[in-house]
Amino acid sequence: QVQLVESGGGLVQAGGSLRLSCAASGRTFSSYAMGWFRQAPGKERRFVAGIERGGSTYYADSVKGLFTISRDNAKNTVYLQMNSLKPEDTAVYYCAAEGRVPGTFDYWGQGTQVTVSS
Repeated sequence: QVQLVESGGGLVQAGGSLRLSCAASGRTFSSYAMGWFRQAPGKERRFVAGIERGGSTYYADSVKGLFTISRDNAKNTVYLQMNSLKPEDTAVYYCAAEGRVPGTFDYWGQGTQVTVSS
């Protein structure tokens, strides 16, 4: 089992930045991949960014060059640095942990609201 707690959301003006954090507990943090997803009102939850155990990263096309995912295995924490935010980035952001089957995200945090005003 993995428990995840996000923080760092809030209200920011367009063009601003936020850094989200997700603290994990349970299984050995360095042993699984982590990801960030988001869900805008009335829309499906969508993938934003992921980071492998070894540190390789991958992003949705919509956030490439704007968002950066990173992990600190010593702190059991994954981060999402979000720059040049736009109103369309408004959503609840969730972090997720890879399950026993590689490539599947089985554990989810409660989410943190990010609101970007125009």
